[in-house]
Order: sequence, then structure tokens, then C-alpha cells
Amino acid sequence: MRFPPRVARIGAAAAVLSALLTGGTVTATTAGAAPAAVGDICYSDLPSQAHHTLDLIERGGPFPYAQDGAVFQNREGILPSRSGGYYHEYTVITPGSTTRGARRIVTGEENQEDYYTADHYASFDLVDHGC
Repeated sequence: MRFPPRVARIGAAAAVLSALLTGGTVTATTAGAAPAAVGDICYSDLPSQAHHTLDLIERGGPFPYAQDGAVFQNREGILPSRSGGYYHEYTVITPGSTTRGARRIVTGEENQEDYYTADHYASFDLVDHGC
């Protein structure tokens, strides 16, 4: 089971505390905050197809599309900036669609975070596996 990235949250809190104690300023970059377009979603609120995709990711496949597991470039700049190859994308099946559709899970391996997008990367929600 994947867990939400608590390390990133602790790091952001430490950056804020450090800036306050040293008289520095706190900015989104200093605090390590993600862009405003990243929201949160409870695991239980995801569509059942996203649960299936997360299960496949956990098992290492097999995946329904050859593109699944490909490096996600984050060209939109919505997710937190990371080095190349950090993020990978996986298809969330859309019932009735004759194509891959717009829904994806994007994973970040270091902190084991999972992001869900229902609108082909226009917005993302960090999956909270605890609810």
C-alpha cells in the first residue's frame, strides 16, 4: 500500500520554522509548497477504475496500455518540480471511451505520492490513502 508523502510535509514545516527563527521570509519555494492547482482527494472518493490502476501499480502490472509507466514530464508545471524521471503516469480506464481517455494516476517514487487527474493534466489531486 502506498502512503501519502509525510516527509515532504515535515520538510516544508522545517523550512518555515527555520525561516521564522532566522528572520528570513517564507515563500512558496522556501516552504516547498506545491502549486495551488494541486488539491487533495480521499482514496475512497476516487473512481473504482483508479483503485484498480493503483493496485496494478503496486503489483507492477500488467498494464492495459504500452504507455503506462512512462516518464511524466510535468510540462504543465502543476506538480512540484522534481528531476527528470521522477514522475511516471498510468492510465485510469474511462468506461465507454474508445481511447485512453483523460484520467491518469501520476506517481512520484521518492515520497511515494500518487496524484489523480481527471482532465488530462489540467489539474491534479494528491491521493490521501488514509481516508
